[in-house]
Formats: sequence, structure tokens, C-alpha cells
Amino acid sequence: MDIHEYQAKERFRAAGIPVPPGEIATTPEQAESIAAQYGGMVVVKAQVHSGGRGKAGGVKLAKDASEAKEHATAILGMDIKGLTVEKVLVTPAEDIDTEAYVGVLVDRKKQAATFMVSAEGGVDIEAVATETPELIRKLTVDPRYGILPHQAFWLANFLYEDPALIKQASKIIGQLYTSFIESGSSMAEINPLITTPAGEVKAIDAKMSIDEPELFRRPEVEAMRDTSSEPASETKAREAGLSYVKLDGDVGCCVNGAGLAMATMDLVKYYGGEPANFLDIGGSSNPDKVVAALEIITSDPNVKSILFNIFGGITRCDDVANGIVEATRRIDIKPPIVIRLTGTNEEKALEILHEAGFSAYTSMDEVVEKAVQLAKGN
Repeated sequence: MDIHEYQAKERFRAAGIPVPPGEIATTPEQAESIAAQYGGMVVVKAQVHSGGRGKAGGVKLAKDASEAKEHATAILGMDIKGLTVEKVLVTPAEDIDTEAYVGVLVDRKKQAATFMVSAEGGVDIEAVATETPELIRKLTVDPRYGILPHQAFWLANFLYEDPALIKQASKIIGQLYTSFIESGSSMAEINPLITTPAGEVKAIDAKMSIDEPELFRRPEVEAMRDTSSEPASETKAREAGLSYVKLDGDVGCCVNGAGLAMATMDLVKYYGGEPANFLDIGGSSNPDKVVAALEIITSDPNVKSILFNIFGGITRCDDVANGIVEATRRIDIKPPIVIRLTGTNEEKALEILHEAGFSAYTSMDEVVEKAVQLAKGN
């Protein structure tokens, strides 16, 4: 789960990280009022779950409250990568001397948190990693001990030469790790971490992604979820208890079990197609889940065919079949549907499908190849 910049700053501030003040506005008038309270120059920043806000015109510097209102008027309602801006963060502008990057994320290969720091802040860190990897220093944290003081110092020393700045940055790195762990994060970053002419080190931008399985024991973080800033399909999938990830292909996939879903997607690519999604209906024998899955898949205009690949164990094939039939009654499904059902109550499922005018495959290769052909118009 992604959270907004202002929410990430709240988490950082709670851990002691020096973060400039800021308030949320949902109208231009609110933005003007907040800017007037701060006085002087402010920054008006779009709050959406997307990168590239600055390039899209979603981050503007305002010299006074009146200009803040103008910028908020332009930014609110703006579309940034398919997401509508419904709120802006108004925060005092800072005098910036240098910009650095500090981030920590879960390294799945090492199965531990890994820090990355660079003196090249305020830019796309992925580009720095690709083009000039020598400008990045990494450290894997032993989860038994957390980040130790000498490790934080080693990272901070890569960013600055001034002992006073190194001391401040070392403390912030430790605080960032604390926030990362306490929030159940998969990623937390400060970009940029600035120094000011007065010799202060501050986090003026914040980004944090929360590991979904951690949310059940962190209701205060779950409460930060903003469904208006995530695709409607993902919201619907979560509410229906489905595991769903939208992709860029045209073969809609509905499968039970994550392993089988991954194998199905691999096979789609093997036969020359591109999966439109990862969708795991899980082990529940609930026809309503199948209906919800089809509603989600058909909401994607890129889908040209729909592939069901069900291996019935806990999931009963007849329940899936009933769900498919019920969905076709409720929804106007235009893409052709190809089905493979095998396992628990397979014969009953085939009977249900045949009565509704559907046929089903037993071979995984055959059903996937057919779905790819249909997506290509063959």
C-alpha cells in the first residue's frame, strides 16, 4: 500500500526526523489560507500515488499566498498518470544548499532491509544506479540488530565531509530505519535530504510503501489508505478478497493459486501473448468471487480474451462454473472466454458450463494457446 507524501512525513516526524511543517488543502482557498499563515514563499505539491509529479506540473513554488491559490487552482483536478489530484500539500520553501538521497527497502534476494544513499539527490535514483553506480553506497541491515551507529555513520560519511552534517545525517538514517520497521514498510525514502546554508539537514520529501500483510496489526497505518488515489480495480479486488495486479497485456487471467497463476502467465508469454493481469481467486469456493473477478477483468479495455485456469482442490470447480455463468448474466462480457477446469467436482462443473453454452478444456497448453489466439483475433 502506498501512502501520500504528507502521510509519510507524519510517520517520519513521529520517528524524530526533521521534516518541515505542512498542511493539506483540498480547495484553492484553503491553500491560500495556509500559505498566508506561513508567510513568504511556499511550495504547493500534488498528493497522488505517482512519481513524476514535478514533470507533470504538480509541484509549484509560490512567492505568496495569492500565487499559492493560483497554483492550487491549476493542480487540483489535474490528471497525473491516470490519477486525479484531490489534495495538495502546502509547505514553506526551504533554502537548499545540497541535495542527497537516502532510502531503505526490502531486498528480497538477501531477505533483509538494504539502505541506499547517494549525494546525487533530487533526481531519479534508478537512473543514478544505472548510469553512475559508483555514486551509490549500499548497506544490508542485519535484522537481529537493526542499523548500528557505526553503520549509519559509514553511510552518512558517503554523503558529507562536514562532521556536523555527518552527525545529523547519521541520526536521520537511524530514525528512518525505525520508521521503516514500525510502519511495516517495504520501502521508505527521503529524496531529497537537504542541507541548508545554516547547516541543518532536513527531509523535504518523503515516500513510503507499506507491506500489505503488515496492515492487519497496524490499524493506524491502514487508516491512511486513500482509495481515491488507487485504481478502482485494485480497490474492488481487495474488497472481494482477490489478489490482483494490473499488467499491460490483453489476455485476462483468472486462476486459483499464486503458483498456478504465475505458471499461466509464463505460458501466455510462451505462446506469444501478454497477460493483462495477475488475478488469484484463492482457495475459496465462492461464486461471488468469480463474478467480482470477471467484473475487474472486463473493466480493463485492453483485454481481448479471458482465460480461466482452475485446478480444483479446496476450490470446487462447480462453484467456479456457477460464478462464470452468473457473471455472464450480470455483465455484458464482450471478450471471448476460454476455460480449463480440472479437479474437485469437475464433471458437475462441465455439466453446468455445457448447459450455459460454454465448453471447457482439460489441457493447460491448449487453453492458453487458444486464449492467446483469440486475443490476436485468430
